[in-house]
Amino acid sequence: MNQTRRHLLKATGAFGVLMAVGIITESQALALDNNPAVFEAKTLAEALAALGGTPVSSAEITLITPDIAENGAVVPVSVTSAIPNTQEIYILVEHNPNPASAGFIFPEGTLPFVQTRIKMGQTANITAVVKAEGKLYSFTKETKVTLGGCGG
Repeated sequence: MNQTRRHLLKATGAFGVLMAVGIITESQALALDNNPAVFEAKTLAEALAALGGTPVSSAEITLITPDIAENGAVVPVSVTSAIPNTQEIYILVEHNPNPASAGFIFPEGTLPFVQTRIKMGQTANITAVVKAEGKLYSFTKETKVTLGGCGG
């Protein structure tokens, strides 16, 4: 079985279990369908416009990425928001062909923390965008890539 199929089966199974026990709803599991324009954007400006405009810089967002990523295909990223009533977190990579790398929706009362791995084609700014009570906040950090992960 190839790696892509294995990953798809694991992800589908995990979402199925989470939905079956009521931890997440179908709309949360299919969050991409709620705002596809963000993930179809070709520039950082287009992605931010699809999210609702220019975010305000905030020190209440913790973005942890390596200063230097040896392999751009697997760059670890974690985001924590201390902004009250955080509803969504997006991870955007400035120079990627599609800047929106990930998006997460948080039900009320959930700790707004995510940890994932993203692909980066080259050295770029990673921006965590938090949506809380209809307003956008962001924090940006540069990560240098020695080996590109988006086909380079």
